[in-house]
Amino acid sequence: MNTTTGTMTAEASKKVVADFLGAWQKRDVPGIMECFTDDAVYHNVPVAPIKGIDGIREIFEGFLSAFAYADLEIIRIAAEPNLVFAERVDHFRLHDGRSVDLPVNGVFELRNGKIYRFSDYFDLASFEGPTGLKL
Repeated sequence: MNTTTGTMTAEASKKVVADFLGAWQKRDVPGIMECFTDDAVYHNVPVAPIKGIDGIREIFEGFLSAFAYADLEIIRIAAEPNLVFAERVDHFRLHDGRSVDLPVNGVFELRNGKIYRFSDYFDLASFEGPTGLKL
């Protein structure tokens, strides 16, 4: 990272995002949250954005408590300095054994080595219908 401009290389940017996505399978909330700036924004694009680290932590803890298993599988990942696009299939298993495989495209903007904007694009009905959860 260039400490003067805060610009990360494409490879360094990709690593931050891959580490973030990998922390979900481990259910590692501290590891997930250390990837974000304090003023980060998380936007599941079909619903309103969540601003700030506390709100993001709350929604992520809610996701993890709703699921017995979560794996955010990277299909393709592309990066340039401070910007990463990740095509994924998010695999979730609820506590009652039902499973959901959700195709997602994520866009990650980074600043000073951390995610400051995370936008996920997916079909809301494909998530809410099978899980019974409302976002």
